[in-house]
Amino acid sequence: MEDPLEILGRTIADALAPAVGGYSVERHELTLSAAAGDIVSVVRFLRDDPRCLFWSVIDVTAVDWPGRERRFDVVYHLLSPKHNVRIRVKTQIEEAAPVPSIIEVFPGADWFEREIYDLYGIVFTGHPDMRRLLTDYGFEGHPLRKDFPLTGFVELRYDDELKRVVYSPVRLAQEFRNFDFLSPWEGTDYVLPGDEKAQRRERPEEIGKAGGGGEGS
Repeated sequence: MEDPLEILGRTIADALAPAVGGYSVERHELTLSAAAGDIVSVVRFLRDDPRCLFWSVIDVTAVDWPGRERRFDVVYHLLSPKHNVRIRVKTQIEEAAPVPSIIEVFPGADWFEREIYDLYGIVFTGHPDMRRLLTDYGFEGHPLRKDFPLTGFVELRYDDELKRVVYSPVRLAQEFRNFDFLSPWEGTDYVLPGDEKAQRRERPEEIGKAGGGGEGS
């Protein structure tokens, strides 16, 4: 018997070609590949068609692929309570390319799209309030891009002299250290089975046994 997800994926791909370029079923999950410019019509079909009825938007997120020409994936997760099926829709875009907002189809995507803009810098055209959601006012950069430094560019602190909160360039409080993580403790007081790095210290009572000395020898 053919997998129902395979049937659904083929049905959607045939109905929405060329807006949907293909589909895949892996680990019991259906994923569609859609063109960014057609994303609104695609999700509208998924919501309204009786064979789909994906009424609920669970999540909208993004993935950064810095080495790829189309750097970002924008990923939509939808749920059909009627058919008890989930679907994932992926679209690829270049770094500076905008994506149409799906708010007119799913108003619940409002904050999802703002979060993606904040953390990845992807702009959604047609969004009524395209501004940052999680970072502070004046924040520089987009923290979930893979080229964003882990330390950030600035730090927020309270200045005792100025008596107010100020932004300052990030400065490391100590020199960078390299850890090989072979041993959970850098010392030798604790010896774990299979811990090749640890060097067992000889105890005073064991030194005598090793040398054959001691009282009564």
